[in-house]
Amino acid sequence: MQIAIVLYPGMTALDALGPYEILRLIPGADLRFVHHRVEPIVADSGILVIGATHTFEETPSPDILLVPGSTANTVTAMADNTLISWLRKAHQTTRLTLSVCSGALILAAAGILKGKPATTHWIAQDRLAQFGADPQPEDRIVRSGKVITAAGVSAGLDLALAVVDEICGRERAQIIQLLIEYDPKPHLQAGHPTLASDTVFETARKEMLTAARNPRDAISIPKVLWQGALAKVRKKLGLGS
Repeated sequence: MQIAIVLYPGMTALDALGPYEILRLIPGADLRFVHHRVEPIVADSGILVIGATHTFEETPSPDILLVPGSTANTVTAMADNTLISWLRKAHQTTRLTLSVCSGALILAAAGILKGKPATTHWIAQDRLAQFGADPQPEDRIVRSGKVITAAGVSAGLDLALAVVDEICGRERAQIIQLLIEYDPKPHLQAGHPTLASDTVFETARKEMLTAARNPRDAISIPKVLWQGALAKVRKKLGLGS
């Protein structure tokens, strides 16, 4: 079973590496980190580097594809015509098409979420509707046919375990869960906007917006860039202006 995890500059590392640690334990898995070229990809911290192992051309029809999100470079990936074209073609033959965090917006830019329920990071939920998707902000994992979207960052672990459960059965999923000792009992209860205090929510929101403009990132998301990308993709999807 071939599993392709998309890489691009500025992506959030855990969005890809969390699911990787689970999906790689599927018996017989051919797991690939795919990008335009086989080369190092710098994550959104500007510190961590992940190596792309295969190109899009070398991976035309994976069984499973997964798109991670990014703090600041989601729009850049949405505007990457080669990536979007590859997603559209690969999705036609996938068994499962997955996203974590704002990776859902990249799927949406490829037209994959049009008319479908979906979720993403809480700060980007309203963006989904702009691409014709049906946001489900209360849900951590949302499935529509073979498309499964996960909420922010850590939700990728739950997504990957759900995939193993479906493909390999409950026992194998539980074995992997035990192998990685995934037994979350958070000391704090502020992991969703409905649980956080107003002060915590507002501070987190401001920090997310600041991170999206961080000069360490190759490209930020100024309002004009987002509006331009939105108009371009909506036109392609036939959603009007």
